[in-house]
Amino acid sequence: MNNNSDCNGLEERIQSSQEDLWRVFRIMAEFVEGFEGMSKIKPSVVVFGSARSKPDNKYYKLAMQVSKELVKKGFGIITGGGPGIMEAANRGASEVGGSSTGINIELPHEQNANPYVDKDKLFNFRYFFVRKLMFFKYAQGYILMPGGFGTIDESFEVLTLIQTGKTTKFPVVLMGSEYWDSLIEWVIEKQLKAGYINAEDLDLFSITDDPVEAARIISEFHKGKKFTPNF
Repeated sequence: MNNNSDCNGLEERIQSSQEDLWRVFRIMAEFVEGFEGMSKIKPSVVVFGSARSKPDNKYYKLAMQVSKELVKKGFGIITGGGPGIMEAANRGASEVGGSSTGINIELPHEQNANPYVDKDKLFNFRYFFVRKLMFFKYAQGYILMPGGFGTIDESFEVLTLIQTGKTTKFPVVLMGSEYWDSLIEWVIEKQLKAGYINAEDLDLFSITDDPVEAARIISEFHKGKKFTPNF
């Protein structure tokens, strides 16, 4: 009986190892396809925010406005390709003839891409970490709108990458000050005063509710510079 148990255990380990090997190939394929596709889009700004925001929500309208202003400055728009703020940003870009990219994620409850993503600029990913890298690598700026866990995760991760020099510095703009103010107050009171971050780390981002100002911040940052991937 012990021999049978040992054999079964060995077979399970071999099967698991084979599954991991094929998973590595799937991951590599996603990276290759993502790099190939994203390298062809024009310099673009990523807009993040809640997937639950409806068209009558003020932040949905704000995302549309800032996307239009960014297109006027010569940028395309990149989102996660889904509904809510993502849809609003793609919609704003589409309505003024701008480049509208969607980096969609496959979920158990399927997230369909919003209809405002350019058909030739829709990319679907199975793995969150591969998808995240595409945002970080090709973003010429970040607009962070109010959102849930995913938005906060993206916000702190991109700031960490810039802070640690793991990505080239690019502008990060928080929009919706009434949403962000209490979080920034917590960062100052709990992180800065305890010495967990430095005062200059607060310069890694800007806060504004003005779409024109947000677009200006990103445009001015890149003035006279060559657009390149961030790493």
